[in-house]
Amino acid sequence: MITPLSSIILDFDGTIGDTRRLIVRTMQQTIAELGLESRTDDECAAMIGLPLKQTFTDLIPMDDATGDLCAATYRRIFDVNNTPDAVPMFPGVGETIRKMHSAGLLVTIASSRFRTSLADFVNRMGLSEYIPYMLGAGDVEHAKPAPDMVLKTLADNGLRPENAIVVGDTVYDIRMAHAAGVPAVGVTYGNGHRADLEKERAEWIIDDFRELEGILEVQ
Repeated sequence: MITPLSSIILDFDGTIGDTRRLIVRTMQQTIAELGLESRTDDECAAMIGLPLKQTFTDLIPMDDATGDLCAATYRRIFDVNNTPDAVPMFPGVGETIRKMHSAGLLVTIASSRFRTSLADFVNRMGLSEYIPYMLGAGDVEHAKPAPDMVLKTLADNGLRPENAIVVGDTVYDIRMAHAAGVPAVGVTYGNGHRADLEKERAEWIIDDFRELEGILEVQ
């Protein structure tokens, strides 16, 4: 176990919730509605983890105004596509988060998703009582991979970098953690790839969320 560990900072998309299908479908519908250059599902999925507007501006050459239009169109279509069963939890996530909470660890989330959407998913999954602190897009000045979310989480909860670890599925999560001086766990089952997580020197790489129980020594 990492000592003196007292907090886990979790990504949401691709780490807690399996949002890939919902996000990619909504991105493709946005691209089609606005008549933009087509992109493959894999190319769309590679953008997951970035702030919404940047998701489109990095994916397709466009001006700033078109980026804003993409973000607004995406949100409108997302609200239609986001049915109650649209985002399942990955296997073992709920059980392991409850074990972390029972062990006295502060479980938090740092996500590029807006906090209202994030809170809705967490509540829908029955995890609200176990995750008392969440940060989303708009809560900090600089989004992932900048360290702002981790630094704010630490500051707001009276923690130091050695008191926490970050868990996420993309290079943006690993870079965010390391920029804040916090070790990182990369998960391979989400939207990232093991080779990329290894290149970013994630301290641990796991194939199943439940493997965190061994790293953290929680039962």
